[in-house]
Amino acid sequence: MESADTITVTRNEVLYSLNKPDDFILAIVEFLPTGDHRVRYVRSPFEREPDFKVTSLNYSLSQLLLSAHSPS
Repeated sequence: MESADTITVTRNEVLYSLNKPDDFILAIVEFLPTGDHRVRYVRSPFEREPDFKVTSLNYSLSQLLLSAHSPS
């Protein structure tokens, strides 16, 4: 089984994260080949508002994981 290279988020998720950054944490759950899973959190994952007609966006999983941290 191959892992995904991208994460798709909605325009509303991006806008919410930009408007209420203290209330938004992106949770990434990776399901491993062993059947286990790994949870990572990213604060302030998005930098700018998407164009008006955009309904969803794709982000690089590896780039998001660079700023992710494990739950405490």
